Amino acid sequence: MIPVSEFYRNLPAKTCVTCGCTMEEQHESYLYECERCMNQSAE
Repeated sequence: MIPVSEFYRNLPAKTCVTCGCTMEEQHESYLYECERCMNQSAE
């Protein structure tokens, strides 16, 4: 079994489900849209 720290380090970069851009926040975050898309949907 691999260490937990190595597991999280090896997760792929997270992408926005709306526009497909790479998101900068932590990979284990529960967000699925980038800030730009969240702001556009709020307007």
